[in-house]
Amino acid sequence: MKNIAEDRFIVSVKVGPKGQITVPKEARAMFDIKEGDTLMVMGDKTRGLALVKDSEFYKLMGDFYAGDKN
Repeated sequence: MKNIAEDRFIVSVKVGPKGQITVPKEARAMFDIKEGDTLMVMGDKTRGLALVKDSEFYKLMGDFYAGDKN
């Protein structure tokens, strides 16, 4: 894992035979990801993949549709 800043890092993970990855311990701690949490997998062919906790995604979408894009 390479720390870029206190609130950022880069880490590589390997895809297993069933297409699964392990979210690194540091990422789980930083984003408060617990066993049983649901993550949204978003993809854009040009920009790549992103993982977001579903609760954060729905909060962001609620803010967006309410007109608060901050």
